[in-house]
Amino acid sequence: MRALTYHGSHDVRVDNVPDPVLRHGQDILLRVTATAICGSDLHLYRGKVPGLKDGDILGHEFMGVVEEVGPDVTRVKPGDRVVIPFVIACGSCFFCERDLFSACETTNDGRGAILNKKSLRPGAALFGYTHLYGGVPGGQAEYVRVPMANTGPLVIPDALTDAQVLFLSDILPTGYQAVVNAQVGPGSTVAIFGAGPVGLMAAACARMLGAARIFMVDHHDYRLKFAADTYGVEPINFDKVDDPAEAIIEATQFRGVDASIDAVGFEAKGSTVETVLTTLKLEGSSGEALRQAIAATRRGGVVSVPGVYAGFIHGFLFGDAFDKGLQFRMGQTHAQAHMPALLERIGNGELKPELIVSHQLALGDAARGYEMFDKKQDGCRKIILTPGSNPLPA
Repeated sequence: MRALTYHGSHDVRVDNVPDPVLRHGQDILLRVTATAICGSDLHLYRGKVPGLKDGDILGHEFMGVVEEVGPDVTRVKPGDRVVIPFVIACGSCFFCERDLFSACETTNDGRGAILNKKSLRPGAALFGYTHLYGGVPGGQAEYVRVPMANTGPLVIPDALTDAQVLFLSDILPTGYQAVVNAQVGPGSTVAIFGAGPVGLMAAACARMLGAARIFMVDHHDYRLKFAADTYGVEPINFDKVDDPAEAIIEATQFRGVDASIDAVGFEAKGSTVETVLTTLKLEGSSGEALRQAIAATRRGGVVSVPGVYAGFIHGFLFGDAFDKGLQFRMGQTHAQAHMPALLERIGNGELKPELIVSHQLALGDAARGYEMFDKKQDGCRKIILTPGSNPLPA
């Protein structure tokens, strides 16, 4: 089969690789009909995440049609059209029984081995996201083996298109969990740092849950304009506004917003000191977006962090957070917990995640898609890849 594989920083290729096969009783074999390039994939593309090997198949947002099922699979059958959560969870461990699927303690033995921290229980395995997260081949491919199929796949009604439901695999539940963690409700004020796909999904969900004002901070005017036109956000371009947090405070009776969402993560554009420290491997992440989120949030408010962080960061401003009495909620998304309810929201028209799609490419053009997404070319917001030669219907 053909699949998108990693060959080093900024070098991904569509190669011919061996077809996947069933290995365990709860495996299914999926024929991929649509997959997407996620902002988290860019961390891999830039060589920023450890544990990635040449030839690894990338991709954790995908859906398709079930071709084969293992003998222990009861949830789906051949011919079912399903979307797959990016988190691989067993459904029966201590954490899964508490709906904390991204903390599953049975599917990933990679993190402790790579980091040599045997006392640190690894979180769940993820599709296509390095051997740190299990080394499971991803879904930017024609076919993919899906483990733990009694916990993951969600059957999709024929009335909904692939483009409408594909983002149930990651960015929609990620944006939704970020908003729920931020305790956004009717009348809330919220600041979202980052107008990428997760930030846009957070804006959509915040608006759906009744937020009164949504500030969005980014430095790409085309993304901010889209968010303003589509979700009614109040855009702030940090290339033009020296201190976005100060602007937000001034716009909220000098209190700050009820909650801030950091949808940027560890590759935020930081200070000169942070850039040097990161280059020298003395620091794992930039703390700029997090510092802005802390500053923009009112006393007693919430900082929600769906953005990916790695290692320690410079200038966390913990004293400011303590003084303001802030709450922090963060972590990988428990996708399985949110997917059914979000599917219902899509079905009744409350959510239209497909609106963020700017490009649809064939799988063979995936390398060009990665470059386009990385460099923000051609107004790129979100790319869907189709393994077949024909693009998805509009």
